[in-house]
Amino acid sequence: MRNIEEKTVNAIRILAADAIQKANSGHPGLPLGAAPMAYELWAKHLKFNPKDSKWINRDRFILSAGHGSALLYALNHLFGCGLTIEDIKDFRQFGSKTPGHPEYAHTTGVEATTGPLGAGMGMAVGMAMAQAHLAKIFNKPDYPIFDNYTYVLGGDGCMMEGISSEAFSLAGTLGLDKLIVLYDSNKISIEGDTDITFKENVEKRMEAFGFQVLTVEDGNDLNAVSNAIEKAKAEKTKPSFITVKTKIGYGCPAKQGKACAHGEPLGIENVAELRKTLGWECTEPFCVGKDVYEHCNSLTEKNLLEYKKWNNLFESYFKKYPEMKALWDRYFTEIDAEKLFENKDFWTVEDKPAATRTTSGTLLNKLKDIMPNLIGGSADLGPSNKSELKGCCDYTKDTPEGRNIHYGVREQAMAAIANGIALYGGLKSYVATFFVFSDYLKPMARLSALMELPVTYIFTHDSIGVGEDGPTHEPVEQLAMFRSTPNFTVYRPADAIETAAGWYIAATSKKTPTALVLTRQNVNQIDTNISRRESALKGAYIISKEKKAQPDAIIIATGSEVELAIKAQSALREENIDVRVVSMPSMEVFEKQSKEYKESVLPDSVRKRVAVEALSGFGWGKYTGLDGALVTMDKFGASAPAKVLFEKFGFTVENVVNTVKSIL
Repeated sequence: MRNIEEKTVNAIRILAADAIQKANSGHPGLPLGAAPMAYELWAKHLKFNPKDSKWINRDRFILSAGHGSALLYALNHLFGCGLTIEDIKDFRQFGSKTPGHPEYAHTTGVEATTGPLGAGMGMAVGMAMAQAHLAKIFNKPDYPIFDNYTYVLGGDGCMMEGISSEAFSLAGTLGLDKLIVLYDSNKISIEGDTDITFKENVEKRMEAFGFQVLTVEDGNDLNAVSNAIEKAKAEKTKPSFITVKTKIGYGCPAKQGKACAHGEPLGIENVAELRKTLGWECTEPFCVGKDVYEHCNSLTEKNLLEYKKWNNLFESYFKKYPEMKALWDRYFTEIDAEKLFENKDFWTVEDKPAATRTTSGTLLNKLKDIMPNLIGGSADLGPSNKSELKGCCDYTKDTPEGRNIHYGVREQAMAAIANGIALYGGLKSYVATFFVFSDYLKPMARLSALMELPVTYIFTHDSIGVGEDGPTHEPVEQLAMFRSTPNFTVYRPADAIETAAGWYIAATSKKTPTALVLTRQNVNQIDTNISRRESALKGAYIISKEKKAQPDAIIIATGSEVELAIKAQSALREENIDVRVVSMPSMEVFEKQSKEYKESVLPDSVRKRVAVEALSGFGWGKYTGLDGALVTMDKFGASAPAKVLFEKFGFTVENVVNTVKSIL
């Protein structure tokens, strides 16, 4: 038996090396060194059905060290999860199912898009949190509907990135006992031995975070790997961290244990030497014996029995607890967009000044009753972000059913965890922080967009309206940053109705993350009539019309500056200048409208346009053109009351009026 296991381990190595060599691009070091632990996990412990990659109670396996993708693809192929040998041969080619780094929803069996090191660690924590939450909600005595494990494999680079420390610190605090981390410790980075940059005691760090720490001294020892995983699964109070000591590039004499094994093909001669070292008889590339496939197939057959057993359990669960069926459907069915649109209570707002962050908090708490699967929190700014779900308990080690997550000051891990929660299934996640601190989480928000995850980002304190805290806390370039991100909806509302429209877009989104960019300071309600919702949902619309047949100019504004634009319109009329005011809370949503609609709002015939927004002017040229002008914030702010700052930086009626006049 052990011979066929060793042969299968080597098949993983050979397939990875051949794929990388054929592509003349890739990272062979990790697949060669980590193949034994990956095989042992998939063969003996990982619960999955290769024919049903979306089975909700499957164990999750995330390759955080995504550069080692050839390892994951080889496993996927050998265990019958959808990749053919032709797909392996097509590694890193345009349009193939085997891209350079694993991509969620592109390749069957890939649980998360990974590559940015440490990101997979954070997303794994999110998946483990989702499992614990749903288990508490749905599991009943003798009915463990949710009892899967989350496994994540990463290396030295993942452990160096700060996001892993952020995520693991929270995981230990929450006692996520279904989270098991496999640490491929080969002590090599691209620039050489890790001793040049990374001499800390990783195991002591993980103990301090609250993990059970285990060590496998020889990464080729399958029994030792398996025993460590068993001990990790037996621990019921804390997550587990398994250090597996390996040799990068194992089996390739010229490169084993060296930095050159990390990120470049072995070379034709070295691949041939690898075959000799491993005792691989077939000299042709991509040649795997029938016995290996039969062995892997026999292992997956055992998983199919577990799958059938769970399905029977699931079916009898609803017979014994019929009341849970309606709740299950609310968790695992998309919100009814039409019903939410017609929900007058959701759209009804008070006609009094209010910060859009405050309005957002009210709307969030309306949604929490409509969406029981809505879960999220803030990076230690909940009271300021207005992001708490009132009446819901906190997510803690003892109460994982809680819907309020306290992320602590861990913005990057927060976004990664929200991605992991969304990836798990059944839950709608949101996060919150000050807009200026979105810089900390941008890499993980980018992954939200890349993976098409509808995570909601609540960004408050959206401009120099932050005031006295000064330029470190006053965002300038962040809005342009998110607007430039593909598949990302940015919505900066002017008042309560527009804030409701932003939340509607976020709540009903299926494949796009949404950023709600909200004021700290109060704004007046421009119009509380809910009939305006349809216009607000189009991303841009005429909020105050001109009186002539055609306007002399158009003022385009967002957020708190819309009211300023309307006041400037009134002042201009006194000088017989008639302008149209367009509110544009979302460029992305506006761009999805018909050509006819966009022309009706911003006609090509009116080339005199002024954009007014208390953030960077970068990106506005698309709408203002060569004949337009900007009233924007293109320098860092200052420390002073908000009213003073708006005046000092030109966000006044007088300046907007003069800017319009300057282009006429």
